[in-house]
Amino acid sequence: MLDLGTSFLASVARDPDALALVDGDVRLSYAQWLARISSLVSAFDQLGLRPGDHLLTVLQNTWQAATVHWACQFAGLIITPINWRVKADELDFCIENSECRALVYQDISQDAVAASTRASNLLLMWAGTAADRGGELSLDATFSEPAGEITPRATAEAWSIMLYTSGTTSRPKGVPRRHRAERAAGIAHVAQNLYRRGERTLGVMPLYHTMGVRSLIAMSLIGGTFVCLPRFDPQRALSLIAAEQITNLYLVPTLYHDLAYSKTFARSDISSVRKLGFAGASMTDGLLGKLAESFKPELFVNHYGSSEIYTFTIDQNAVAKPGSAGKAGINQHIKVVRLNATSVAQTADIGEEGEIVALLAGDESFEGYWRRPDADARALREGWYFTGDTGYVDPDGDLFVTGRVDDMIITGGENVSPVEIESCLSLHPAVFEVAVVGLPDERWGKIVTAFVKRSGPVTEQELDAFCRESGLAAFKRPRRFVFVGAIPKSPVGKLLRRLLVAGEYQSEHMPPSNAA
Repeated sequence: MLDLGTSFLASVARDPDALALVDGDVRLSYAQWLARISSLVSAFDQLGLRPGDHLLTVLQNTWQAATVHWACQFAGLIITPINWRVKADELDFCIENSECRALVYQDISQDAVAASTRASNLLLMWAGTAADRGGELSLDATFSEPAGEITPRATAEAWSIMLYTSGTTSRPKGVPRRHRAERAAGIAHVAQNLYRRGERTLGVMPLYHTMGVRSLIAMSLIGGTFVCLPRFDPQRALSLIAAEQITNLYLVPTLYHDLAYSKTFARSDISSVRKLGFAGASMTDGLLGKLAESFKPELFVNHYGSSEIYTFTIDQNAVAKPGSAGKAGINQHIKVVRLNATSVAQTADIGEEGEIVALLAGDESFEGYWRRPDADARALREGWYFTGDTGYVDPDGDLFVTGRVDDMIITGGENVSPVEIESCLSLHPAVFEVAVVGLPDERWGKIVTAFVKRSGPVTEQELDAFCRESGLAAFKRPRRFVFVGAIPKSPVGKLLRRLLVAGEYQSEHMPPSNAA
């Protein structure tokens, strides 16, 4: 297996003049991009950074961020990207936990860096617009320095990246991944999405998230173009799709939702987009249908995976069987074991809901969390990764992901999956967004509660009748509806059910006149 630096050199040799990177007025061919990467590697050397050092980044998706990513692969540094919205205490945790030696930041993250108690002890690099940062290294200055031919310093066995899990319920966990696992995941992404030479993707999924990293690597493997969008905005995204002739999109369902329901969507030119892929969460039946009708894609892929193991399963025809996550990816083998199973031998029956586990021997797999033996003990057992996700396998062998083990609603002794109810309600024309959780109840233990953002007038009674007429089992139907102004989500668009349970949500400001 090649290391990533050598892999990039091979891409430059194949397509030196192909358009590699776009960010506003910056347009770089593969040969031009390699020159800037080489200059940055030389700058790392001058700073005294050595292979195996962690380099923390707090950056939006800009051409500088993409260049830092690849420069780390050549230099043998372990790039450790974190959310650019990070707070000072969160930044301090990541600095201490990763034992990083250097940090790259920009305008958007400068307040957190300034308030950090640990950042001042690091080598600081500035990727912003200001020229003078009091002696800090300016990335733009390094790019103007010519560099000679670059030789990759890492092997396929070296560490490439350390992603941090979202940490929605506790401190985030570091997920270190080797060059070979990263490249295998990139190749799988190309194959499973049927990408071809010269693809163009919208680089909006953050480069601190596995989906963003995969898009970057996949494009570089096939001489494709990564079009940067630092922060998601539906109008800007639609404009870039038309102007840059984007051929594929790989987004979380929330971003697709915002795109499809934006004011300018109907009159936007999306004809260049041939392939759609989504991951990170289940997609409701309503959104799935709207996207299929609007884009008419050649390929519509539901990708199910994680930071730890990039691919669990894929379904390359998501519309044909809504909700199906398909079958195991080309580098993986999965099972569903019974809830609270103590061994992978305790497999669930067909149609029985259980916990999804994935083989750690797969080429895309991680090997354990960064200095978290407690987390390893819970998640890594008998050579398998216990995902914490619930699901079942249907008679065709297709996997259906129903939620998280912790999200399962136990009401009156029955297990209820929120995803099934959300998909049902999403088909109602007055439901703009919906999230389902279990709220404490003295009699039932938990009651199924639907939080609904409305797009038109509708009452609780009407939604209950809709669920009944849709064939939803009586014990699964929400016993309470809450109309809200917004559904809480993480920065990458993942639903934050815990905030709904805790009562931390935005109330509906102006409910329709006939609302309950």
